[in-house]
Amino acid sequence: MRIKLALAASVAVLAWPAAAQAAPTVYAAASLNNAFPALDGAPKYNFAGSNTLQTQIERGAPADVFASASPTEAEALFNKGLCTRPVTFATNILVLVVPKDNPAGVKSVYSLRGSGKRLAVGTAGVPIGNYTRLLLRRLHLTSILSTNTVSQEKDVTSVLTKVALGSADAGFVYHTDALSTRGRTREIRVPKWAQPAVRYQICAVKRPGANTAEAEAYIKKVVGGAGRTILKRYGFGLPPRG
Repeated sequence: MRIKLALAASVAVLAWPAAAQAAPTVYAAASLNNAFPALDGAPKYNFAGSNTLQTQIERGAPADVFASASPTEAEALFNKGLCTRPVTFATNILVLVVPKDNPAGVKSVYSLRGSGKRLAVGTAGVPIGNYTRLLLRRLHLTSILSTNTVSQEKDVTSVLTKVALGSADAGFVYHTDALSTRGRTREIRVPKWAQPAVRYQICAVKRPGANTAEAEAYIKKVVGGAGRTILKRYGFGLPPRG
C-alpha cells in the first residue's frame, strides 16, 4: 500500500508541470481566423476587430497573446505596459470583392463613383476601416462613402459575409479574405500605388496570471519557419527575416 501511495504521489508531482503548461489564449484580428488555427489548433482563439480586442485586453480580458491587423492597437497596449514589444509578422493588401455573379456590374474601384451601389466597409477605428479610408483618399474616391448606400461593419469578416451573401454589391477586404471565399466572390485588385502599408503585429499580453511561457512559445512559432510557411500558404505577405 505504501509503495502504491508513493507511486501515486510521484505521478502527481510529474503531472503538475504539464498541467501548468496549458495552451495560451490568443486574441487575434478577424483576418487571421483561418491561418492561425492551421498553424496551431491547441490555443483558445478569439477573433474580432483589432480595436475591439484591444479594448477587451485593456479591461482585463484573459488573453495571453494579441495579434493585430495594424501596429496601432498592439503598440497602444505596449505603451500602456500591457504587452511586450510588438513584432511585425505578416503583411497584406486591400482588394475590392463583389458577389460571384456581380449583379451591379462592378469592374473596378472606379465603378463605385456615382450612386446606387450597396457598399460594405469596415467602420472607422477598425484596421480594415482605417485602411479603406486611406486607400479611398489616395484614389480621390472618398465621396463614394456618401453617394452610395454604405453599411459600416465591425470587422473584415462581416464585410466579406455581406458581399458573399449578396447583401452588398462590393466591399473592401484583405486579399487573404478574398481567397477564403473563392467560388462565392470575385476579387478586383486596386491600384498598387494607392495601397496602404498593412502590417500585422503580435505581442505577449502582460496581466496577472498570464500564461507567459506558452505565449512566448506561440509567438516564436508564428514568426518562425512554420508560421511563415502557413501565412504564405494563406496569402499573407512576409516581412524580412530578422
